[in-house]
Amino acid sequence: MSTPPGEYYTEERWNNWLDRLREEEIDPENEDSARLLLNLQDDAAIAIAKIVGAHEEGELDEESALAELAKVREIVLSEVEFADEEKLMLVDGVQTSLVCVFYSAEEYIVGGSAEEGNVEDYIRAAADAEAEEDLDAALAHCAQAGTRLFAGDDLDRTVAEDLEYGLVAEWINGLDSLATALADPEVVEEDE
Repeated sequence: MSTPPGEYYTEERWNNWLDRLREEEIDPENEDSARLLLNLQDDAAIAIAKIVGAHEEGELDEESALAELAKVREIVLSEVEFADEEKLMLVDGVQTSLVCVFYSAEEYIVGGSAEEGNVEDYIRAAADAEAEEDLDAALAHCAQAGTRLFAGDDLDRTVAEDLEYGLVAEWINGLDSLATALADPEVVEEDE
């Protein structure tokens, strides 16, 4: 069953997640809080995976797929208003993680998957680039890792264990959501 264009992800859906975050006591150390943030991130990654899937199946041409991604990006990466600074930082972390997923999807739709190397090679190259303070190259390497995920490669989560906390670690967190979305592209239910 295909999704009608424009309905892969809605502002209302994103805002429902944000409203839940506003209402709940959030403690990143608490499993339920962590799950809520992960579901918020996974839900957006699933929408991205579905757009790429629709493109691969010929339901969306390149231009339409990129336009759908742009709509989701605008919803998910727009500035968020939160009175609670800690919650704002947590949402910002989710948004940062998803930046790489968007780049990966766009790169995959336009040019297919990266040909050289595997996911781990690209992640290591991204970490090296980040250490050299070349964040553009780091993001490009992470996006190439993401294109390998779209092509069917797996993400070995142990590769991220040795990373210093920083943007590459955040982007790999997003790639982890993408890997989950590609493995099980079912919509995350918003528990009422």
